[in-house]
Amino acid sequence: MTDAAGLLKSTRAIAAGALPLCLASGVAHGLLAVVVAWIISGVIDAVVFHSADLAAVSGRIAFLFILYFVRAAVAFVADQAGFHAAARVRRHLFGRLLAEIGTLGPVRLAGTPTGDLVTTLTDAVTAIEPYWRRWVPAMATTAILPLAILLIVAPLDWLSGVILISTAPLIVVFIALVGKGAEQANQRQWRNLARLGGHLLDAVQGLADLKLLRASKREIGIVARMADGYRRDTMSVLRLAFLSALVLEFFATVSIALVAVLIGFRLMWGEMDFRAGFFILLLAPEFYAPLRTMGAQRHARMEAIAAAERLVDLLDRPRPAAAPGNRQLAPRPAVALRFEDVHVAYADGHHALKGVNLDIASGEHIAIVGPSGAGKSTLLALLLGFVEASSGRVLVEGAPIGELDLAAWRNLIAYVPQRPHLFDGTLDDNITMGRAAANGELDAAIAAALTAARADDFIARLPDGRETRLGERGEGLSGGEAQRIALARAFFRPAPLVLFDEPTAHLDPPTERLVNEAIADLARGRTMISIAHRLATVRRADRILVLADGRIVEDGRHDELAAAGGLYARMTQRARGAMRSSASRDGRCAA
Repeated sequence: MTDAAGLLKSTRAIAAGALPLCLASGVAHGLLAVVVAWIISGVIDAVVFHSADLAAVSGRIAFLFILYFVRAAVAFVADQAGFHAAARVRRHLFGRLLAEIGTLGPVRLAGTPTGDLVTTLTDAVTAIEPYWRRWVPAMATTAILPLAILLIVAPLDWLSGVILISTAPLIVVFIALVGKGAEQANQRQWRNLARLGGHLLDAVQGLADLKLLRASKREIGIVARMADGYRRDTMSVLRLAFLSALVLEFFATVSIALVAVLIGFRLMWGEMDFRAGFFILLLAPEFYAPLRTMGAQRHARMEAIAAAERLVDLLDRPRPAAAPGNRQLAPRPAVALRFEDVHVAYADGHHALKGVNLDIASGEHIAIVGPSGAGKSTLLALLLGFVEASSGRVLVEGAPIGELDLAAWRNLIAYVPQRPHLFDGTLDDNITMGRAAANGELDAAIAAALTAARADDFIARLPDGRETRLGERGEGLSGGEAQRIALARAFFRPAPLVLFDEPTAHLDPPTERLVNEAIADLARGRTMISIAHRLATVRRADRILVLADGRIVEDGRHDELAAAGGLYARMTQRARGAMRSSASRDGRCAA
């Protein structure tokens, strides 16, 4: 299991391309300060104590200006190199997280709030950037520059060297002591930020329900309390950061003052050369400058560790047990499937499927029915590669599904969920999803898919037709229209296996008839598995599977199962009763 520090160390190789230049430039910037101090002390010594005129020191003054420009250039190079190193790490982590989310799939991420994921992908990844841009260069500079300055100062004045070497560790110790509390505060701040982001996203998505239920004021109060808690956590972190800076500045200032006083007394007593004394006095702030920078950037380290904890929580989720295969299936119009004693158990101990044995012939239409929690969606998730069998095998044309190249296998599946997700973009964008039609006949392929999905009638009424931009989650379309766009996606990409998850569950009867007609056309000549509750959908199937408690308890055609008097017969009787009650209510309302 990776911890936060391990995750940050693992990105060192990613930053390695630009980081050495950043560190070298930072050290060079500090060493140039030593040269500048030596020239300044020489110029003042020559003018004040040796009566040198301007001509005598003009060369050194000109060189001093050149050094200032060189230092500024070196500082710019260090900053840019640090920026590029941090940007590489940020891109790497963002890509790694996206790949991890894709590997985990929707089933394993089902319990993770969307707002929490968004916060991790955005704020947490961004918070790691200053670690490589500021903190690591500050640490490297602190490890080299004070030691280099001490080696220069000690031969010139051992007493100043003793002061410097005695006070530096005290500063580091006090920074570490103050930082312990700040690290815990940072982690608490990030947890509260993720909680606030998730809650706020839920509130925005459910805004209509909150207004209708007259719960908006209560929700505003909850968000306000959570935001105030986050504000208090942020102020606590900043308070500790400022305290750390105050301690550092106090010790650095006192140490510099002590060096200055001792040098002043010895200059007054004639025990020290002015140039050496002034040179050391100029170097004293440069000795503590890297320590000051390290103290100021310690907050970046603590924030990065707290953010890395969020990333580790996502990256260390249980992954698929087996490595993805690379086997490819030859193109075919339909596929045969086989389930051999398949069991699926989730991490919480729930057994979704228990000993499922099933053969599905190529081109067969299977309808799956059963009570909620029977394992219907898990069976589809197995075929989609979102979960793996705990034991047993799933075979596709005789090949274990785990041996197939997952991306290529999913390319052979047309999946229409109960609530299809439509993205912010045009209708064409939502149908093609970035895929090009063969021979470049994209426009004709989209038009044919829309016609087959019975969607061209309502698209003709849209202001910009197929170029109409949909809002988030298909804003502006009804449930039936969104479902027909999802069917058009399936028609646009012909696939040998078609999976439906209750596609007509929330549709009115006229729209349901249109969708069922499109489904019948889509399923022709292909293998189709559909989870369904509506009798109209179920009766068209070649076979009906009845699942209960993770097991197949009935298998047959509609007439056979209805006459058997089992679970399916009871479910159809309840469905007919519900339809009669609904029709009776509609009749009374019409009267």
